[in-house]
Amino acid sequence: MIKTPAYIIEEEKLENNLKILEYVQKQANCKILLALKGYAAWSTFDLLEKYLSGATASGLWEAKLGNMKPWEVHTYSPAYKEDEIDEIADISHTVVFNSFNQLERFENRVKDKALIGLRINPGVSSAPVALYDPCAPFSRLGITKENFKANKLKNISGLHFHALCEQLDTALEKTLEGFENNFGEYIKDMEWVNFGGGHHITRKEYNVENLIKLIKEFKNRYPNIKDVYLEPGEAVGLNAGYLETEVLDIIDNGMKIAILDTSAEAHMPDVLAMPYRPEVRGAGKGGEKKYTYRFGGVTCLAGDVIGDYSFDEPLKVGDRVIFEDMAIYTYVKNTAFNGVRLPSIVIKRKNGEFFVSREFHYEDFRDRLS
Repeated sequence: MIKTPAYIIEEEKLENNLKILEYVQKQANCKILLALKGYAAWSTFDLLEKYLSGATASGLWEAKLGNMKPWEVHTYSPAYKEDEIDEIADISHTVVFNSFNQLERFENRVKDKALIGLRINPGVSSAPVALYDPCAPFSRLGITKENFKANKLKNISGLHFHALCEQLDTALEKTLEGFENNFGEYIKDMEWVNFGGGHHITRKEYNVENLIKLIKEFKNRYPNIKDVYLEPGEAVGLNAGYLETEVLDIIDNGMKIAILDTSAEAHMPDVLAMPYRPEVRGAGKGGEKKYTYRFGGVTCLAGDVIGDYSFDEPLKVGDRVIFEDMAIYTYVKNTAFNGVRLPSIVIKRKNGEFFVSREFHYEDFRDRLS
């Protein structure tokens, strides 16, 4: 039995996602990159490399992680550090700048090593949660139309926008319209365009054929564009993994509260940040089934509460609880807050065998500190 807590990546489901992404690449003649900020299990890179064109990084360390494979690595950061930009340029296929200030500061150090792009703000705000809306008022992400400098494009070969979050093809339609309305006159001088991430391509409600149509039509409108990139993170690992936990205690303080050997704060932070209620295998919403429990984490944070769930049978200490869709934005964002043990990373092979890729120990916690 797997020791809990553990993130378990299901190889078969991961590959099913990758096959959908590969289909889009082939049909639309585009390139899909893994956004490492959302999914970064490098023990699965051998599989990902078979289907994807590369990876996107948010800075030096992610770029180095992406370079574990000989594919394209695209790097974007809201701002680059003086002592990192040269190494980033050395290992990146493209370097995307967030402002003309940064472009003017570093372009001469990048132009002979990597392609240079600019992140623009398309002016279309559609993300469902303000925390994840790159186009919200006063956003620091991307150059707005009002601040765009057409006379500074000498070394620029592409434009990048990112405006979506867990959204369907219809949201991309609106974003593309805004992008072209605001920056169409500059697209005709570019060689590539990056549509960013947030595309929930592998979600069952997503209209993949419409995405292919949108990309083809865009390339027909701008025949100068050689490459269209998409950089989803969630679509790669969507529903391809789960977090297995154990009930440590059950108390009653006006309702039944099950304390687990995991934590929303430490192990699945988006549960509190979004916020959202993750699905639990075999459970219903609170009150839906006969026995209802509030799931709480093992940290001292009063708000470390995952949600209310109900079951057909009562829970007991030692029972396993499985949280679905935990391959994305979990281990890339988790912490060792309170010294809570980090979940192991486990691969469930297609033959049903479990491979423990990484276990974490006290020394991992200690060595982050000094």
